Amino acid sequence: MWAGYIHGMGDLAFGDRTDFENAERGLVASLSPGVVRDAGGRVVWDNDVFEFLDGPCPETVNPSLWRQSQLCAKQGLFEVTDGVYQVRGLDLSNMTLVEGDRGVIVIDPLVSVETAAAALALYREQRGDWPVTGLIYTHSHVDHFGGAEGVIEPGNPDRVPILAPAGFLENAVSENVYAGTAMARRGVYHTGVNLERSPEGMVGTGLGQTASSGRVSLVPPNKDIKRTGQDEVVDGVRIVFQLTPGTEAPAEMNFHFPERRALCLAENATHNLHNILTLRGALVRDARVWTRYLDEAITLFADGTDVAFASHHWPTWGRDNIVAYLSQQRDLYAYLHDQTLRLLNQGHTGIEIAEMIDLPPALAGAWHARGYYGSVSHNVKAIYQRYMGWFDGNPAHLWEHPPVEAAERYVECMGGASRVMALARDYTSHGDLRFAATLLNHVVFADPGNSDAKDALADVYERLGHGAENGTWRNFYLTGAEELRSGPKPLPTSIAGGMAAGLTVEQVFDSMAIRVNGPKARDEHLTIDWDFTDTGDRYRMTLSNGVLIHRRTERADEGAALTLTLSRPQLFALIAGGDTDGITSTGDAAALHRLLAVMDGAEPDFPIVTP
Repeated sequence: MWAGYIHGMGDLAFGDRTDFENAERGLVASLSPGVVRDAGGRVVWDNDVFEFLDGPCPETVNPSLWRQSQLCAKQGLFEVTDGVYQVRGLDLSNMTLVEGDRGVIVIDPLVSVETAAAALALYREQRGDWPVTGLIYTHSHVDHFGGAEGVIEPGNPDRVPILAPAGFLENAVSENVYAGTAMARRGVYHTGVNLERSPEGMVGTGLGQTASSGRVSLVPPNKDIKRTGQDEVVDGVRIVFQLTPGTEAPAEMNFHFPERRALCLAENATHNLHNILTLRGALVRDARVWTRYLDEAITLFADGTDVAFASHHWPTWGRDNIVAYLSQQRDLYAYLHDQTLRLLNQGHTGIEIAEMIDLPPALAGAWHARGYYGSVSHNVKAIYQRYMGWFDGNPAHLWEHPPVEAAERYVECMGGASRVMALARDYTSHGDLRFAATLLNHVVFADPGNSDAKDALADVYERLGHGAENGTWRNFYLTGAEELRSGPKPLPTSIAGGMAAGLTVEQVFDSMAIRVNGPKARDEHLTIDWDFTDTGDRYRMTLSNGVLIHRRTERADEGAALTLTLSRPQLFALIAGGDTDGITSTGDAAALHRLLAVMDGAEPDFPIVTP
């Protein structure tokens, strides 16, 4: 099924079992059954459901993606090297545990509190009931901090050292709170969370299987890593850090354990081509600096390293293997960056360049450089976007109609819905599924009640998904097909809500400003002072011209319509649900109601494949 429109796999060494040997190396024990539930009994993680991957590749899955999913589905506690262990296959990401003098240092506590607790319990069953004496966040994505309260107490009353790269909290909030609703909705497509786990449905994301759906938490770091070469000792373990901002995350870091001769590569080098711009949405990453930091890692750490591990996938052992691996990863991002710039300076657009670039044979044939999570196609477009923005310079594209209005006109010009659907069937029969999807998408957006068009588009999406080597492309296509047939499903969990307790007051106020309905609030003028009893801080908030502004003040200035006296937890309760219990006020209480009245709620289940 896939052979007609997936290319570039002819030289792949399917007989090479090195990755399988490395992914199975050091297995200590597996969680059995491989299922994690929350306190109410709801399943938040099920790795056993992927047992179908043990069989031969079916026609409904790209063979290369099938192989990658087989590797990613391997689950259990693994010994990486003396005193370093990883739990893999209990979430999208890995949890790494480094044994110290008194306890264990946890690196990246997964997505959910429940899976993190299960991973730590699996470790303790095999290695003893060691306390957690340190926590390290490699970077600012939720699959690397969301399970924090599964390994340390909320609020960290024991003051366990929590290390993170400078800028971690700001970037974690900007991604998961400010734009969190839209990213979470797109994340349903990205991870395939609502798809059936089967050869016809979700087989993985390429980076891991999928994300767990338990409770997300955020325990803020108390130690910033601010420079490359910074040397810290945590529970007797010496760690040397390399800051890598702007690579896979805006705030990220690699780090080296000299005594263990082990290198943590965070998510800067994994066993696939990663994203320059993830399909769920994020800031565009910098392929140029990503390349330079990988090269710097070789220079800084290779001669003192016998094993390199990351926050996803399996380790690489042996100094020469590590250098070869990092060199190819470096060249992978450099090639995409430099060739995109070369071609855009010749006048080509991002969409055109994405069709023009093929990787050199040595990279195209390397399993760890395949596009299971990122892809050459959408990474090239992202590099173009980083330098040139959304506009390709053609005036025809400067002020185009939005999707529904454009679709109505296209369908009209082509002779109506029936004619467009007939054309789509012709393109489908000739194997041009890409243009068939374009045509049918116009019909659906011009006439969302046309069930025949939605069914036909779902069939095309399904075929595109079954042929995709990229795990997230497959999930996007198949989720689109499912939602065309049955509509959106509610999100299984709220990332932003679970992070609330870790936010600063300024970040909460910023999230309030994003929710202000500008047209509704443009004639409203008010000033509110916020006096926090637990921190001693005071803020003044003003609403004017549809804009909510806040600033810290040192004293009670005149002119506030209302002064609220409260604690940070009471602020969270107020913003989450309007709860004013325990909050005292002076002045015009109606000012708060006027403010809340112009704040919109989020729309977590907005349509994507229909208007």
